[in-house]
Amino acid sequence: MTTFFGILFILLSINAILLVFSVNRASNKSKKPASSIPTPMITKIYPLDLSVSKYKKAI
Repeated sequence: MTTFFGILFILLSINAILLVFSVNRASNKSKKPASSIPTPMITKIYPLDLSVSKYKKAI
């Protein structure tokens, strides 16, 4: 039983350490200036070219 709890606490501590490093890196990345963010591309949406008669023929 003590072996189980020992391994469990070791894994939990490794998980906590990795979580702290991950949060620190994420906060550093979010501090980028707004000028480095590229402008979003405008996407074109084309209408679907479906006719109802072709759909009824398929059934």
